[in-house]
Amino acid sequence: MVRYSDELIDEIKNRNDIVDVISQYVILKRSGRNFFGLCPFHKEKSPSFAVSPDKQIFHCFGCGVGGNVFHFVSKIENMSFIETVQMLAEKSGVELPTLENSEDTEKMMLKSKVYEINQLTAQFYHENLYKPSAKPAQEYVKKRKLDNQTLKKFLIGYSPNSNQELYQYLKSKGFSDKEILASTLVNRTNDGRYIDRFRGRLMFTIQDVRDRVIAFGGRVLDDSKPKYINSSENIVYSKGRHLFGMNIAKKSNTKKLLVVEGYMDAISLHQRGIDYAVASLGTAMTEAQGRLLRNSAEQVIIGYDADGAGQAATMRGLEILQNLGCDVRILQIEGAKDPDEYVIKYGPERFQKCVDKAISLVEYKVKMLKQGLNLEMANDKIKFLKEIAKILSSVTNEIEREVYIEQISLEYKITKEAIYAEITKIQQKNTSSVNKLQRAKPQITAEKQTTENEQESKSERLVIYLLINYPQEAYPILKENIPVEVFKSERNRQIVKKLYEEFEKGNTNTENVLNWFEKQEIINYISWILAYDFEITELHKCIEDIVNLYKKEKLIARRNAIIKQLENNQTLENTTNLEQELNQIIIQLAKIK
Repeated sequence: MVRYSDELIDEIKNRNDIVDVISQYVILKRSGRNFFGLCPFHKEKSPSFAVSPDKQIFHCFGCGVGGNVFHFVSKIENMSFIETVQMLAEKSGVELPTLENSEDTEKMMLKSKVYEINQLTAQFYHENLYKPSAKPAQEYVKKRKLDNQTLKKFLIGYSPNSNQELYQYLKSKGFSDKEILASTLVNRTNDGRYIDRFRGRLMFTIQDVRDRVIAFGGRVLDDSKPKYINSSENIVYSKGRHLFGMNIAKKSNTKKLLVVEGYMDAISLHQRGIDYAVASLGTAMTEAQGRLLRNSAEQVIIGYDADGAGQAATMRGLEILQNLGCDVRILQIEGAKDPDEYVIKYGPERFQKCVDKAISLVEYKVKMLKQGLNLEMANDKIKFLKEIAKILSSVTNEIEREVYIEQISLEYKITKEAIYAEITKIQQKNTSSVNKLQRAKPQITAEKQTTENEQESKSERLVIYLLINYPQEAYPILKENIPVEVFKSERNRQIVKKLYEEFEKGNTNTENVLNWFEKQEIINYISWILAYDFEITELHKCIEDIVNLYKKEKLIARRNAIIKQLENNQTLENTTNLEQELNQIIIQLAKIK
């Protein structure tokens, strides 16, 4: 497996501060020397995800995941270690050496070829749009009022209505069948024939935030089904991690992003000056897309269609964005079924006013709630009050909640006291439920769980902590007095053995110690040890105490063995020797504090 030098890894890590990097994905708040936030790798309501700027590590005390900046980016972006190193190197301006052949570099080479294939294919489709054979596509873009500048800006194209035109084109460019198939732009049939995936369709080019072509969407130009087909997920494309048009929208001068449902919605808005629109690639919004939005804008506006499916998608998107800490709003339009139709019908200025008046999540929930009730009827008004209280009880900012209560009280003629009373009931009920749950099922901390499951003592973890944080001071003394064999935990034995081996080679730079281990389980465990506060005040005293502890354990074990032997029938000579040894052990134990 290819490994970059420790010096290079150090340079990349030093240029990518872990707090800065993780802050692009997680809202962090300082508490003491560390930062805390909600873990992006599991659902939680109370922050247990810790980031240490001093040690440049992260660790979640809830799910146990941990590591350094490379491990975090690798996990959250679903990339290999080499891809992560390359991404962080590019971001921080570090030039990487050319790698030798390996399984990893073979994968990287294939990805590079697929990116190249995608770029050439996008150009191939786009140029094909202007040929006489693309008349159906030309009529469609004319009907949708798309100008030439927009067609070029979004690399809109047309896939020839033939089985192998793209395949033959890519072969002529020197690409192998393996590389072409990896792009998923061409399929191989059971009898070994190669057939273009997209045929006779208007083509939308999907690019990532780095302007690389990663996938395509194809729309039929007649009444056949399916109306849209998209690229399959492949070596460079995962639809839940990207947004159509984000590469263009992020360059706009506004600090907001408008999320719409379809390609045409986004394209039509861009052509009419709403250059901060993106589309969610036909999927319900994912957390990865939510993080991409939060990292790119101060405010996110959801502009899904007004039909039932659109409203359901809006609610899912809102929940995800709210949990990620986004300032999220909902676009309200009337007189059109979607943003594309609205902006064409009423113009960009009127559409921009709708954007400026986009309502908050609370206001949207209240509006949706009101639609199914008749507030002239007492029962419905009582139900409305109870549901309103549930919505407002989740608003943690007291000032924001006060504003909503004032507004709802005036608009729906419900006294503020009645709303406050219902909110108090809900909060008391929630508190009671939490208390009952805690009494019925005590929480097991990560430390207790690990200790109970594998009988790992705090002293063994302290040895690892000292070796990593103070190798120069601790290693010579601990290696001489605490051999690997004495560790009860197999995991701790493996870690200490590796540390001793590296230190023996003279490699005492432990800044990249997590990169010495391949198993994520070990990396999580070490990050937890490093995040744990052992409350060391005097280093040399701590090292002396831990050595004495192991000496004491060894002497006690030998003492107990001798006592057991003396209880058995032994020869007089052997008994005398054992008794003398026992006396010496007792004296040594007395000297150890």
